[in-house]
Amino acid sequence: MIKQKSSGAVVFIKDKEIKYLILQYGLGHWDFSRGLVEKDETEEEAALREIKEETNLNVKIISGFKEKTNFFFREKGELISKEVVYFLAKTNNEKVKLSFEHLNYSWLNYNEALEKLTFKNVKEVLKKANNFLNNSLINY
Repeated sequence: MIKQKSSGAVVFIKDKEIKYLILQYGLGHWDFSRGLVEKDETEEEAALREIKEETNLNVKIISGFKEKTNFFFREKGELISKEVVYFLAKTNNEKVKLSFEHLNYSWLNYNEALEKLTFKNVKEVLKKANNFLNNSLINY
């Protein structure tokens, strides 16, 4: 079995309400921006790099939030165990320029994003991120 580690973030923007950025991947599923952690790169560095590469957004990681998901999939007949580390990141710019890896994107409020995300484990990450923002004493 091959082990992979990816890193990404729940990217949000706040105007009148909080909106979350979700991306549609080439296979059709909706998820947050994420990608493989490269050699000599921290999880946070990987998340920032992936967000920039996939969306062209500059973001700021919000300290105090870090969630992990794990899943298995097959690629070229090999079983792969993947761990994904998600941070919470704020942007002030809604203008996304998608990479070739993605088909589409949406800025959605919490309920819309929860409905649109494909996988249960990613929906749980969004729930925790939303709770973190709503229960924080800091006004993001």
